[in-house]
Amino acid sequence: MTKFEIPTVTTERLRLRAFRSNDLDAYSAMQANREVMRYMVMGRTSTRGEVWRTMLMSAGSWALRGYGMWACEKIDDEVFVGSVGIFHPLDWPEPEIAYSFDQPFWGYGFATETARAARDWLFAHFPLNRAASLIRPDNLASKRVVEHLGAVCERTFELRGCTYEHWVHHRSVMK
Repeated sequence: MTKFEIPTVTTERLRLRAFRSNDLDAYSAMQANREVMRYMVMGRTSTRGEVWRTMLMSAGSWALRGYGMWACEKIDDEVFVGSVGIFHPLDWPEPEIAYSFDQPFWGYGFATETARAARDWLFAHFPLNRAASLIRPDNLASKRVVEHLGAVCERTFELRGCTYEHWVHHRSVMK
């Protein structure tokens, strides 16, 4: 049996940790919100079964790649607020610093705080010189997040039938 560990990372206000089965209700509610899902890969809401598969895929990524997505909760009350981490499907050009938060938690700086933690964790544990954030051109909030982290837009391209801006986080420009 192959064993692997999903590390826990903490920031000032948040804990990035492995998904737990009891995250399913909160994560399903979050991914049923059209506004939350508007800029995601599929651009549509997800069913409870699809969210369960997403959670399983997150765990599997850690086993196969050594990195993946974390569940994100507030430290003070352990409330599930979203997901953040390193997303890297087979058709992705490189590992992506990705994040998604439930709508009640928008506007608190959680995306910048956790994306920085995920990026720093990735660069501390893997000899990569860069990672990406793939952002839909009209997702201005996500562009502000990666700009705060020092990422630069390298190109625009098509992937899975959608247009994305390919923002790059360089190890040498970490903020």
